[in-house]
Amino acid sequence: MKSSLVNREQAARYLGVSSQTLSLWACNGRYGLRYVKIGRRAMYRVSDLEDFLDRRTITHCGELKDE
Repeated sequence: MKSSLVNREQAARYLGVSSQTLSLWACNGRYGLRYVKIGRRAMYRVSDLEDFLDRRTITHCGELKDE
């Protein structure tokens, strides 16, 4: 099943950051958050946002889940 796409403003609200922060992350590749370019628009798959949050989830003592 394909994941739905949301625009940068919606993705920012979902993550609790500003759309400008997402723009900066996209520009410098910080955190490796994937997005889809459609013309001039940056769109985000909801599944990629959920994966991003899973990767950033702390399990204990400040260790990331995947480490």
